[in-house]
Amino acid sequence: MRKITVIGTGYVGLVTGACFADLGNAVRCIDIDERKIAMLREGQMPIYEPGLAELVVRNVRARRLSFTSDYPEGLRDTDFAFIAVNTPSGISGEADMSQVRQAAEGIGENIHKETVIVNRSTVPIGTGDMVASIVRRANGHVPFSVVSNPEFTREGQAVQDFLHPDRIVLGATDRVAAEQVAQLYASFSCPIIITDLNTAEMIKYASNAFLATRVAFINEISAICEKVGADVKEVARGMGLDTRIGLGYLEAGLGYGGSCLPKDVRALEHMAAIHGCHPQLLRAVIDINRDQRRLVVQRLRELLETADPLSGRRGLEGRVVGVLGLSFKPGTDDIREAPSLDVVHLLESEGARVRAYDPAAMDRVRAEGVLPDVELCPDPYQLAQDADALVVVTEWNEFKNLDMERVRDALRRPIVVDGRNIYDPQRMHELGFTYWSVGRQSPRQAQARAETTGARWL
Repeated sequence: MRKITVIGTGYVGLVTGACFADLGNAVRCIDIDERKIAMLREGQMPIYEPGLAELVVRNVRARRLSFTSDYPEGLRDTDFAFIAVNTPSGISGEADMSQVRQAAEGIGENIHKETVIVNRSTVPIGTGDMVASIVRRANGHVPFSVVSNPEFTREGQAVQDFLHPDRIVLGATDRVAAEQVAQLYASFSCPIIITDLNTAEMIKYASNAFLATRVAFINEISAICEKVGADVKEVARGMGLDTRIGLGYLEAGLGYGGSCLPKDVRALEHMAAIHGCHPQLLRAVIDINRDQRRLVVQRLRELLETADPLSGRRGLEGRVVGVLGLSFKPGTDDIREAPSLDVVHLLESEGARVRAYDPAAMDRVRAEGVLPDVELCPDPYQLAQDADALVVVTEWNEFKNLDMERVRDALRRPIVVDGRNIYDPQRMHELGFTYWSVGRQSPRQAQARAETTGARWL
């Protein structure tokens, strides 16, 4: 039984530790947050991730998985030390490496036998060398190797992605150490790429930047679709059926969020700039993603003013707006870089009173105090009661299956701004909603266009 230590119990670290334990290894997870360690020892999850709680409980009971805040205990006799801590964005978009440095120091001070140190966190190019230097300064006599093993798991599907990966990427200067890490994944039937440290680190950044670029591209196309009368959902489907393109990450909407894509695109842009490159595409991706949130609020303002032209009311001052969804994507309670935060900020800055509902993220919003002036509602129907409009921000399945007649009757005005294109425009029109979605014309707009052009609308 191999002994593995995982430093960090966030989305990456906890999934990594629980899954390795489920594969039959003895795993200790270290976190300096003693509150999180106490929760995990009691079987409580500090994060929401489908299937993870069952995995943790099963392996704790089997004595393959344990938790500690003590580095000497966590690293005692370990074979592999995985660094899986957060690398948030710094002031200029660079990755904040303070937690990685702290983890490397803790490893260097507490290993007493030959150890393979594995960078699991998303880290800038050159981090493998930095970690090796820190460990060497802290401990000059114990042999060790550093391997880069970037993760490619998606929040909401992280357990499934870990256990059924598309590929395993390993970077190292020591081929033997890379092959030792490869053995941890020997039961998986997927390609294993072994390369140098810098290349492995770049594969992670390039992958996330490309996914973000796909999202930005389809959002750029959606703006053109809206102007020329095309349907971006059909455009994306027609594109995606080309095997050279594929369907993934071609959903127009409010853009990408979460703990990975936003910070990784910014970090790659920063790295490119400081090395003398001119990352025009990456900068455009960042700009388009930011502008999508502004677009939704702009459309809401226009619809409310059009719905009530005789009142003379302009803008969103005093309007009650319900926000459906707070997490950055369905299947998680993570609100880091969530579009909802930008949308709520923009609404409040224009004087709107905001309510919100999310199936998973409201406890986290309360705990972190990030939206202090937002009224959190117990269900979507109370959210809609006497509101001037609803804005769909997260595409939870629960929202797709709402009783829309009940929602319509609860609203003061039947206005829905769909930032995720989860509803059918024709159906919403038939129910009497004033409805806008990203890059798609509503039936009313299509009818008006047909009348002005002389074309027949079907």
